[in-house]
Amino acid sequence: MDVLLLVGGKGTRLKSVVKDRPKPMAEINGRPFLDKLIEYAASFGHNRFILCAGHMWEYLADYYRYSDLPYKMVFSIEKSALGTGGAVRKAEKHILTEDFLVMNGDSFCPVDLETFKAFHHRNKSEVSVAVTKSKDIKDYGLIGFDDSYRINNFEEKKESPEEGFINAGVYLFNKRVLKRIPKNLKCSLEKNIFPSIAGENFFAYPVDSRVLDIGTPIRYDLARKYFSR
Repeated sequence: MDVLLLVGGKGTRLKSVVKDRPKPMAEINGRPFLDKLIEYAASFGHNRFILCAGHMWEYLADYYRYSDLPYKMVFSIEKSALGTGGAVRKAEKHILTEDFLVMNGDSFCPVDLETFKAFHHRNKSEVSVAVTKSKDIKDYGLIGFDDSYRINNFEEKKESPEEGFINAGVYLFNKRVLKRIPKNLKCSLEKNIFPSIAGENFFAYPVDSRVLDIGTPIRYDLARKYFSR
């Protein structure tokens, strides 16, 4: 199963500490954060990665073309920012498998990818989203689902004082969903695509894991401490 890595963002909030490279290439113990995601997915047998890159894509290309990682690395380059949804649609020509894994390039959440895939296939899902409970609804969005785990509500970055299930940034897609994403237009999975398919063939996969993201200097520091354990 191919793995799409969404690595095209500018990382504006992190620029005070990471100025010379794309956000997913921020250093963690001497290596890029993105290496951690790649090696985690590879530990479940994945060996073909599609990097959906835009901002400072040359940095990514230079690193992975000459790295010693034993995986196939493919680049889908955006000439202008397309957002997370547009990036997935642009990568369509590179995707060789009917189902594929999608991961945000600036966050990490330990998910058992084998059981996640079994869940996705059992439900014949177009999109499955790993979700985890958190009190930090504001920055991650609130996801509601029924007893069969079908998502009936997807609200990105909702203000709420309550604990709820949030998007963990790890997805399984079936190629059927690509036709729902406009071609060559900027759009967001979280703001445009996912809310539009709520109540359809769209499922939540709950995990008991914390989401680590490197979007701000404080969170970046927490991620460095996590991987130093």
